[in-house]
Amino acid sequence: MTRAEFLRLMAGGLAGVLLGASPRAARAAPVYDFWFTRLRYDSGDWDVDQRMPANLITSLIDYTQLRVDPKEHVLALSDPRVLSAPFCYLAGHKLVEFNPAERRNFERYVRNGGFVFVDDCNHDIDGLFAKSFEAQMASIFGAKAMKKLPNQHPLYRSFFTFDGPPATGFELNGWGDDLVHEYLQGIEINGRLGVLYSNKDYGCEWDYDWRNKRFLAEDNTRFAVNIVMYALNS
Repeated sequence: MTRAEFLRLMAGGLAGVLLGASPRAARAAPVYDFWFTRLRYDSGDWDVDQRMPANLITSLIDYTQLRVDPKEHVLALSDPRVLSAPFCYLAGHKLVEFNPAERRNFERYVRNGGFVFVDDCNHDIDGLFAKSFEAQMASIFGAKAMKKLPNQHPLYRSFFTFDGPPATGFELNGWGDDLVHEYLQGIEINGRLGVLYSNKDYGCEWDYDWRNKRFLAEDNTRFAVNIVMYALNS
């Protein structure tokens, strides 16, 4: 099932059924085009960047016509309800080592049209999160599944236009190492990007009260809008 087909089912009132509600409750429930799902996994510190979801949600409301659930949803990666989410976020600093149920759900979700945005909060390429997450992906999808995204990828033009992945302040000066990653990586399934992987620490970059956005010369959450719009429309 593609993401577009999935969203049509959601709009038809099936969301409540998939989430365990009665058909009557499903018909009465509000219908959203998007809801933010954070994945909780057993091995690491999944609960990072706690203000980021509200900031991203606010930007989607400001810039798009999507019907957006204003609440962040947190689900265990092993929870079957993950399979009905239009978009998932997974982040942390520490070890990523999926247990069998988490691994099974992650693979099933991605192979069946799901989209996971994964952000390494360490903004490095050889730290514990990066090494362990990349090992998990190689184990599930194959050693060559993770590939660099070209700067011409549709992700960078799905709503706003970017020349490639925007740099973050944490890359430029947050840790004093001037480490800037010039690309994002991803895993495609049947020509569709199912996993978007960043070492740029976007979660921390967007982890501020959305009301402070007015003090920025340019809203840095615009790229978050691109990620979501690509996820929903690809």
